[in-house]
Amino acid sequence: MTVSDSATAGAGAGLPPPEGAVAGFVEAAAARLGIPGVAVGVWANGREDFACHGVTSVENPLPVTRDTVFLLGAVTKTFTATALMWLVEDGLVDLGSPVRRYLPELRLADEQAAAQMTVSNLLDHTAGLDRGLVIDTGEGDDALAAEVARLTDPPLLAAPAERASHSQAGYNLLGRVIEKVSGMPYEQAVAEFVLDPVGLEDSLFAPGDVLTRRFAVGHVADAEGKPAVSRRWKGTRANNPGGGLASSVSDLLCWARFHLGDGRTRRGERLLPTASLRQMREPTVTVRSSALADTIGTCWFLRDVDRVRTVWQGGSGFGQFVELLLVPERDFAVVSASNAGPHGVSANRAIVRFALEHHLGLVDAGLRGA
Repeated sequence: MTVSDSATAGAGAGLPPPEGAVAGFVEAAAARLGIPGVAVGVWANGREDFACHGVTSVENPLPVTRDTVFLLGAVTKTFTATALMWLVEDGLVDLGSPVRRYLPELRLADEQAAAQMTVSNLLDHTAGLDRGLVIDTGEGDDALAAEVARLTDPPLLAAPAERASHSQAGYNLLGRVIEKVSGMPYEQAVAEFVLDPVGLEDSLFAPGDVLTRRFAVGHVADAEGKPAVSRRWKGTRANNPGGGLASSVSDLLCWARFHLGDGRTRRGERLLPTASLRQMREPTVTVRSSALADTIGTCWFLRDVDRVRTVWQGGSGFGQFVELLLVPERDFAVVSASNAGPHGVSANRAIVRFALEHHLGLVDAGLRGA
């Protein structure tokens, strides 16, 4: 079953594809790749359009809707970075300052690197920390503090500012900076600074909160290559800043519109200046040998498609996959969430490519998918 619906809000530029084209493409991609459930949202031409197909779980099947909650993985980093920028705007954090200004307890295997590492290095993945470095420190409010205390042994991949390397640990350090500066647990601070003001009612960290909503579970391939439910839904709490938020495509499209807009919330309140949002999309470091990005900004990955700048972040975790892409100069956004590996990434990227070409006429030869 595929459901498609839309809502009009304001005016924009671009021509929509034929009625039902996105929904048809989503259904075909899911069927071809064996994806149990997919949810897609598109903001184009002043309209929100949604196409949802399939079920939340092969064992307990409920229809996927625009409000179904998916685990976001690394897309969470856009929320962490935005909360950090809120503190920057409030004068509580300086991007160029050493991380130790806020976390004097930070100790790394390379003492010189620990002293030199800046907040900006964490934001644009140039801190030199390993990509997959995640430490399970329990589910208490001290989880991030305990992770910082246990970062003493792993070697760095490079000196700070030397090269880009996508890092969970870097964003978990940012989460601890947010805690130290705000005096609140990371999850509470992000809710107060970002989620609540923007109006994201289906964006949640705690599994107990997710259980009260319709949510997707991840799937992995069984011995016959068929989708089987992943028995783990989410990672450790210490990884919340780098990958622990769950949200719906409806909320994510609202999030995209906030970043495309002037920094005001749905209620018209000023959360961040437009200049701060634009600063997050400005290149800070070049990425070597990547088909997904030319440069990195403040969290966002940046790449030109047909000479038009796109702004992107993807995420994955335990058989769930999300792609979020913005095209600021066209006031356009697309988000795709799917719930099965190994082909969930391919399905999402194929859907993103389809939306770019059929809404904006941009042909993305570099973003590979099915």
